[in-house]
Amino acid sequence: MYIDIAKEKFNNLYKTYKNRDILVLGIESSCDETAIAIVKNGREILSNVVATQIEIHARFGGVVPEVASRNHLLCIDSVLNEALEKAGVTLEDIDAVAVTYGAGLIGALMVGVSYAKALAYSMGVPLIAVNHIKGHISANYLTHKDLKPPFVSLIVSGGHTALVKVNNYYKNTLLGSTIDDAVGECYDKVAKCLDLGYPGGVVIDKKAKEGNNNIKFINHELMPNTFDFSFSGVKTTIINYIHKLKQNGEELPVADICTSFQEQVTDELVSKSIKACKKYKEKKLVVGGGVSANSALREKLTKAGEENGIEVYFPELKLSGDNGAMIASEGYYQIISGMGLAGMDLSAEPNINLKVVRRKEKF
Repeated sequence: MYIDIAKEKFNNLYKTYKNRDILVLGIESSCDETAIAIVKNGREILSNVVATQIEIHARFGGVVPEVASRNHLLCIDSVLNEALEKAGVTLEDIDAVAVTYGAGLIGALMVGVSYAKALAYSMGVPLIAVNHIKGHISANYLTHKDLKPPFVSLIVSGGHTALVKVNNYYKNTLLGSTIDDAVGECYDKVAKCLDLGYPGGVVIDKKAKEGNNNIKFINHELMPNTFDFSFSGVKTTIINYIHKLKQNGEELPVADICTSFQEQVTDELVSKSIKACKKYKEKKLVVGGGVSANSALREKLTKAGEENGIEVYFPELKLSGDNGAMIASEGYYQIISGMGLAGMDLSAEPNINLKVVRRKEKF
């Protein structure tokens, strides 16, 4: 019975979206943030509640998957109630439920997916399966109300580094991605080796403002003649450098290490992003993911964009990290594209990429 109801309502939303408002409830639980938001027409945030676990995982120096999953279970009910209250709506007002089904930590994803399926089933509304990586792109639609595809997008987060050609609201072309560690992951590992705490991106960005770019860790271009990224070598070189100084009893130039590391990785991100825009003749570059909050990256990309006639877009800082609003926004654009409808057989998939497009479910 639910299958027939969901299909009928999805088709009705798809056919009538130009003449009505659509409220999408978005659920994000791919890592250590339990987030639920309600968004109207893909652009207007009615509520965006995030329960973070940073303090919990900081004692371990990184995210512990099992701990993350258990904490999602503990707080997801209260996050939903708060999101509804702040939006001033009830579940009866919701037109669809969008949920991150990948990529991410399998246990954490399972909590969000299971919760979303139960909600959609009990409410009799369509369930929309959202790719977490695409959600980071859609965070910019919430910040820049007039932004529309096509454009090139740079995704930079703890789990992903990629360049994407966004052709329209549902079709993407993956231009390049990391072949090893994502840039955000490298920030965390370098910060841990320097005993700076977790999450590493924030502390290294802050410390880098105090140092000098005077240590050359890698003397060659990374992954030349491609749009792929490789930061593992930089990370390993820095960690070995730190260990050698410690073993010799020498003082660590922490600020200089942070500055030199950050300069090298952000230079790589900026260079390839601008090259991609030029090659595909795009005048818009859209940045998403937690590392999009990095001050050096924002400054360099903005400057490079001005020098090359490319407009660079960043999400609001509060939308750069994982959040439910970006999932709800992406869910909306999948609905109006006739894509993403999922059934009760939807499962968590930890390793999906941007090549995955879920079309209308064949019931």
